[in-house]
Amino acid sequence: MSVSAGEYRAFRERGGVVDLASRVKLLFKGDDRIRYLNGQLTANIAAAKCPSVTPACVTNAKGKMCADVFVSISPSGALVDADAAVTDTLPARMDRYIIADDVTMEDVTASIAILHFLGAKMDDVPSEIRAVLVPSNRFGIAGHDWFPPFRKDLAPVWEKITARIPVLSETLLDLVRIERGIPRWGRELDETTLPHEAGLDRTHVDFHKGCYIGQEVISRLRSVGHVNRELRGFVSADSAPITEGARIFSAANPVRDLGRITSAAFSFALDRHVALGYLRRDAVGAEFLAAAPEAPDAPVKVTLHPLPFIS
Repeated sequence: MSVSAGEYRAFRERGGVVDLASRVKLLFKGDDRIRYLNGQLTANIAAAKCPSVTPACVTNAKGKMCADVFVSISPSGALVDADAAVTDTLPARMDRYIIADDVTMEDVTASIAILHFLGAKMDDVPSEIRAVLVPSNRFGIAGHDWFPPFRKDLAPVWEKITARIPVLSETLLDLVRIERGIPRWGRELDETTLPHEAGLDRTHVDFHKGCYIGQEVISRLRSVGHVNRELRGFVSADSAPITEGARIFSAANPVRDLGRITSAAFSFALDRHVALGYLRRDAVGAEFLAAAPEAPDAPVKVTLHPLPFIS
């Protein structure tokens, strides 16, 4: 399903709300919860204010991604939420290192709700909610999170909210985050990704905090100054759609893979087909070809574009 011009225009004018029900949510309690999370995540959780929402990476000892998360700090605990794609792996990864700490972890995916307001006018948000919104940036646009006390009590207030604010579709949200160069788990991010490759070192990593799992590798990458591939933005040079999964190569050497398209969409803001993808650091030039697996002999000409596509 694609996004219509009317849907996109309405979003730009009015913003919207999304229920993040599908995201896995882990609640950490206990006196050592902040110290424990600070030793597991790339962000400085110890310095986070209360309330706050902080982006972070969970990495393994080799510095590769286990999850891209948001950490919400409140007086009652620390809530870690992540893409539903890591539902089966993230809890085990986080539980593995709870040894002698005064920390408990509970999977509260089904019981705790997170509503995200994106570009919505504050006057449209019910006053009883407005006072407890927490600033967050999940899709490349400044937004706000609201944490209702219990999911089971959400229906009446959800009806009140959506009478004033449009509900944003998954397809529209995907377009929004592509236009702003935001990587997503299962597309740009997986267990083989280093944070630096996806540009998360600029938003999710604190290089001055104490030790955490994977810190040695991540710090070394910063001192070395580069990785072998980087997340880049591409636009179609001839108005043809760009296909997710397409291999990137140059006309001068069509047999050598230079990268891969990971996400693609039509940007109404640019009136162009755009895409995110990984490109080898040693790739030369600003113009390439992207060939879909099902149409290897009909490549699309693409050119590099700075990220974000729109700010």
